Amino acid sequence: MINIVKIQFHTAEKLYDFNAGGLDLSPGDRVIVETDRGRSMALVATRPSPVPDELAPESLKSILRKASQADLEAAERNRSREKETFDFCEAKIAERNLEMKLVKVEYVYDGSKAIFYFTADGRIDFRDLVKDLAHQFHTRIEMRQIGVRDEAKLVGGIGICGRELCCSSFLRDFAPVSVKMAKEQNLALNPTKISGQCGRLLCCLGYEFETYCELRKGLPKCGKQVKCCKAEGEVIKVNTLGRHFTVRTTDSREVILTPEDLLAESRVEGTELEVAEKSTTPVDEQRPRQQQRQRQAQRQGQKQRPTKDSQQQAKSGDQQSRGQQPVARQGQQKPPQQQTVEEPQRDEQEKKPGGGRRRSRNRNRQGGKGKQEKAKETP
Repeated sequence: MINIVKIQFHTAEKLYDFNAGGLDLSPGDRVIVETDRGRSMALVATRPSPVPDELAPESLKSILRKASQADLEAAERNRSREKETFDFCEAKIAERNLEMKLVKVEYVYDGSKAIFYFTADGRIDFRDLVKDLAHQFHTRIEMRQIGVRDEAKLVGGIGICGRELCCSSFLRDFAPVSVKMAKEQNLALNPTKISGQCGRLLCCLGYEFETYCELRKGLPKCGKQVKCCKAEGEVIKVNTLGRHFTVRTTDSREVILTPEDLLAESRVEGTELEVAEKSTTPVDEQRPRQQQRQRQAQRQGQKQRPTKDSQQQAKSGDQQSRGQQPVARQGQQKPPQQQTVEEPQRDEQEKKPGGGRRRSRNRNRQGGKGKQEKAKETP
């Protein structure tokens, strides 16, 4: 079993898991831990909890010791140096006309490195500034650019509600906030009222958003026409937390209704519709079959009516059977003349083997007889 404790390096920041070992720790204790950037002082957030070795996270680091009085005095000396370093850095920024705003300066536990937090609209060339700082304080310098929300978290302050800022007191992560959350809660879309110290939308807009969405179910929107409980009119006011809405009737009366009234009205209308459907179904079933048959006969008659093209095709077929050629319309080609019955017979005879020679012999014989008869007739 491993005793795991959660610690934080600053108030309302991300929690990290460390191995407490055999130390007796309680929330609020100062401890010295080993990190990737060296030794640092941290604050215990929770009590140690035993965890099986199989479920323990990988690369878990251990807490070195509790912070002693000497460690606390060193941290106090670092805070005094931070104020001096902050003033010197601000003067150098103004001297070099850099478009950046210094937010905070922080020294690590052993004082081997100073971290400068600043905000800026774009990229800043601060190489000369780093040289001035390193020459003055003889330590490593790290410049870290942050956003406006992180700035409010580091600086802290009092919000428009009169309490300490959520981000600097207990809010560890920044959740996305949209104007839709303010609209759903019927708040005035005034930037000065729904914006925080950082200039962004208030983080607290998302705290009750899901509750408002749940309570708003079944409530009509303002401006909708409603008919309920013998009152018909326009919705002029909706109270989400009270779960009721106000309707102004045609005679300028104001009636307060609830979603349950709408449900009851819809149930009554549904029962009336069911009764009406039941009363109409027997009439449909009692329709005479003769009318249905007549309609079917009419539909079939419409389908069987001959069209003009079919009539012309029938006439052309009669003409062909009588041996007459069909008359072609204007713009149409004349139909090809049909071959006589003798031609296909001759073709079949020609195709037969030997048919051509016999026919030629018969013709020659007939031709010779005709010449002899002509010769006899001549004087």
